[in-house]
Amino acid sequence: MSYWIFLLIIIALPLLAQLNVTMTFKKYDKINNSRGYTAAQVARMILDSNGLQATRIEHVGGNLTDHYDPVSNVVRLSDATYNSASVAAIGVAAHECGHACQHAENYAPIIIRGKIVPAVDVCSRFWYFAFIIGILVFEIFPYLAYLGIIMFTAVIVFQIVTLPAEFNASGRALKTLSEDSILEHDEIAPAKKVLGAAALTYVTSLVVSIIQLLRLIASVRRR
Repeated sequence: MSYWIFLLIIIALPLLAQLNVTMTFKKYDKINNSRGYTAAQVARMILDSNGLQATRIEHVGGNLTDHYDPVSNVVRLSDATYNSASVAAIGVAAHECGHACQHAENYAPIIIRGKIVPAVDVCSRFWYFAFIIGILVFEIFPYLAYLGIIMFTAVIVFQIVTLPAEFNASGRALKTLSEDSILEHDEIAPAKKVLGAAALTYVTSLVVSIIQLLRLIASVRRR
């Protein structure tokens, strides 16, 4: 029974968090900002005000696929965001600009995250194979299972480093939108709720990963 509860948790929590993001965005995507700015215009304003005139803004396909690409130095805004004047879209665009500002300022968590990406990418791809094979040959070569656990732990470390970067980007976004009078006072709260829902997905992902790590450790101890 505990296995099925565990399986339900690791499947349901991320789905619920993502559903919350989608529903929250849709709710506040119906509210346009009073100044009539589009998300792309706001992104350009924020980048320019922070001396990032060289950072480009591009339209990318998809729904809420917005992101900042540090390699190309491009803020990419999705179909749901780019031309939208909603407070939800503007909040998302400002958040991605926050990441651009972090890179420009060498914000520690974002720099650390960037440096460990190659190693974490390998770990995320192969930890499961190492762990499963290690369990199958545990009596002969037990350390392979532990290697899988260590590799999965590296993924969790990446998630932990990601959290302050995401919260900081949202904090920067809300502060800029308020202090630069891009959004009215009563429009800040909806933008904050959208960014809060998005941040919750990262928290949920970390919680699920920690639960899974504990499960892996317990599996090895039972051998």
